Amino acid sequence: MSALQLQFAQLKQAYSHSPYPDYQQRRQQLTALRQAISQHGDALCTAVSEDFGYRSSDETRLLEIMPSLSGIDYHKKQLKSWLKPEKRHVHYSFMPASNRVMVQPLGVVGIIVPWNYPVYLALGPLMAAIAAGNKAMLKLSEYTPATNKVLTAICQQALAADVMVIEGDAEIAAEFSRLPFDHLLFTGSTAVGRKVMQAAAANLTPVTLELGGKSPVVIAPDADIGQIAKRILFGKTANAGQTCVAPDYVLVPADKLELLISELCQAFSAFYPDFATNPDYSAIINKAQYQRLMTMLEHAHSSGARVINCDLNSDAATVNSERRLALQLIVGADDNSNLMEQEIFGPLLPLIPYHTLAEALDYIQQRPRPLALYLMSNDSDTQQQVLKQTHVGGVCINDTLVHVAQDDLPFGGIGPSGLGNYHGKEGFLRFSHQKAIHQKGWFNSGRFIYPPFNRKMFKAILSWLTR
Repeated sequence: MSALQLQFAQLKQAYSHSPYPDYQQRRQQLTALRQAISQHGDALCTAVSEDFGYRSSDETRLLEIMPSLSGIDYHKKQLKSWLKPEKRHVHYSFMPASNRVMVQPLGVVGIIVPWNYPVYLALGPLMAAIAAGNKAMLKLSEYTPATNKVLTAICQQALAADVMVIEGDAEIAAEFSRLPFDHLLFTGSTAVGRKVMQAAAANLTPVTLELGGKSPVVIAPDADIGQIAKRILFGKTANAGQTCVAPDYVLVPADKLELLISELCQAFSAFYPDFATNPDYSAIINKAQYQRLMTMLEHAHSSGARVINCDLNSDAATVNSERRLALQLIVGADDNSNLMEQEIFGPLLPLIPYHTLAEALDYIQQRPRPLALYLMSNDSDTQQQVLKQTHVGGVCINDTLVHVAQDDLPFGGIGPSGLGNYHGKEGFLRFSHQKAIHQKGWFNSGRFIYPPFNRKMFKAILSWLTR
């Protein structure tokens, strides 16, 4: 038995001794987790910055620690109501009886965490799994070793008997995926998600896949470019674009293209003055990711696309030694390039002019279903048209990114951008079994339909029920 298998077996045995933690136990666990996160907040900020080469502590607190704490608070507030059995209707032919649905923990849950938001994408699913009464194993990314140490300390402090933290490379991740979990949640790329699902299938392990894709921004003809430019920019430059729901391309009315370019560049300079030394902008996490983005950018240049560097104070796109890459707007990108076919995961933003909204929607519909869509419009008819004619994981109207931080909205993809969702009540249910319970008392009405079937009473009842 491997070390991973042994750790899994230990958690499974621990769960068997306490298969249904009560409300007070779960609330206590969530409280302990919240306290540990707060106590290690500074350490988390320092560690994430170390792993990335540089990331602002303010950005880590805003994008990772704040939604983690808010999510725990919401789970604590709602947990008692979520745990109540739900009454269900009983058909009159089965009366007297009662029906209800009881939510029960699944057992041991596996969570595979990516590198881009190593805190929130570990703690978000973890809080849901704990609220649902499970034990959990976290597989953390090998690209965030400093953050992993702090997360391990948090889990040991708050949830030592309930959570095991695993580190390791792709080989360890593959073995982790093959463990017979009661549920497995993976956050990462679509390509790796397929492998995780294949590995889990051997044990019939149910999976939740939080993947990605090319999330579009649709600027409707009625949108005010000056108003919405900063909203698009925030979603694209947070964490230097290394976000699964970052805007991946923008569909803009052709007659507003130049205005959008101007507003985005001005907003970038306002967000990040003195870009080369600006303390609020994140680095690309490692050389491999940086080189992948630079290759995309170089191909755009060589294929004749128009590339606009939003750092107006510099001709250079990047400070190479620090892996800082300023926002690059790209017009006329090759539709068959990696830039337009793969999730960008960085501060490159293709702009695609269109002439009619129908043309823009057709562009989206002809491509794999994305994780998010961002619509910029105040027109209710336009909003309904876009909502009804597109299939995406989630939508923000007149904003970007922040739908993920809504505690009471489910988060997840559709098709190649994901399978299943979590956050809020959906997360609690994702890691629970909804057990159906039909209950009778001393009087058994069912005796009237027992064999032998040739009785007059049976035939009368059957005739009445099937009339």
